[in-house]
Amino acid sequence: MDVYNYIELNRESWNNRVEPHLKSEFYDLESFLKGKNSLNEIELNLLGEIKGKSILHLQCHFGQDSISLSRLGAKVTGIDLSNKSIEKAIELAAQTNSDVQFICCDLYDLPNHLEEQFDLVFSSYGTIGWLPDLDKWAKVISRFLKPQGKFVFAEFHPVVWMFDDEFEKIGYNYFNVEALVESQSGTYADKSAKINTNYVMWNHGIGEVLNSLISNNLILNSFDEFDYSPYNCFNKTIQIGPNKYRIEHLDNKIPMVYAIVATKKEA
Repeated sequence: MDVYNYIELNRESWNNRVEPHLKSEFYDLESFLKGKNSLNEIELNLLGEIKGKSILHLQCHFGQDSISLSRLGAKVTGIDLSNKSIEKAIELAAQTNSDVQFICCDLYDLPNHLEEQFDLVFSSYGTIGWLPDLDKWAKVISRFLKPQGKFVFAEFHPVVWMFDDEFEKIGYNYFNVEALVESQSGTYADKSAKINTNYVMWNHGIGEVLNSLISNNLILNSFDEFDYSPYNCFNKTIQIGPNKYRIEHLDNKIPMVYAIVATKKEA
């Protein structure tokens, strides 16, 4: 696989996931279309009152969270690399009478597709692993935030990505030392899905994340870690509460999610 053509490879990977994801219990499209909010307690607490605010949602997949933000009264723009995801997001917005703008592009290329600035930039769960360069990521965030605008971020903890798929041994480096070229049968939303995907990812430690934001005109307001995942997307999990899952044999011994709120400095 050509690591240097990771954008096209990953776009194809996500295009292949769209139909299985739409049909999966994981995304529960039927309930969503009836009005269910797809956002979790972690990010809802971080976002606070968003009615009337403008939000840029990075790496939005097929737009459930973007539409959920809109349902809470925000003016939302969602972006994603996958053209099939964005096509479906536009369909879902029409089906739910949601006024959400969607843009299909590589995140790093967003300045060539969008000009306005936003009150909030939002990103959540399984996003930065698809990006090789977090300094470029943070520059995009800073570019699209208004002065005193906030970046709200919830992500799977890098400790989780150190383990092999069965959480039995350390299989990967904590630090971003190389591209991880992988192949997978099925998908996190439906492990029995009849698809095979090839993709490229990168691990990013907490220090790399925080320093990329700090060096791009953002002030850290809060950093939190959680000993559970709001999604049942890993192997060997046990449910400990509504929308709260842990790796059964690891219990609460590892962090599974972290969350950041940062504010853009005044110009």
